[in-house]
Amino acid sequence: MDYAGARRYLLDRPEAEEDYPFGPGVAVFKIKGKMFATLGEEAGIARTNLKCDPDEAQALRDIFSGVLPGYHMNKKHWNTVLLDGSVPDYEIERMMDRSYGLVVKGLKKVQREALELAYSPEAIYR
Repeated sequence: MDYAGARRYLLDRPEAEEDYPFGPGVAVFKIKGKMFATLGEEAGIARTNLKCDPDEAQALRDIFSGVLPGYHMNKKHWNTVLLDGSVPDYEIERMMDRSYGLVVKGLKKVQREALELAYSPEAIYR
């Protein structure tokens, strides 16, 4: 997966929005104002920060060389994923979906339920 593919996939999530609060070099993807991913490039390699369950975060770091503790993030809850081919696309998509779902679960009940009604729990928590 490359930068453009990752951007398309992240924006395909229901009501996902792209913002640049840290400047033009890092895209931030939000749902209802809450960040669920960042996307940028460093030294020609695209990378994304994704929220993750703490136990799963460490396991993914142990399995994939391209999964690192979250850069400039809480390293317990965030991973940085290098889009350099070291992590299969299907696994990156799964991590993106999981990040989105974790953030939705943390939204206010009324916001979460509105998303679930509008798009179905299957679409939100795939």
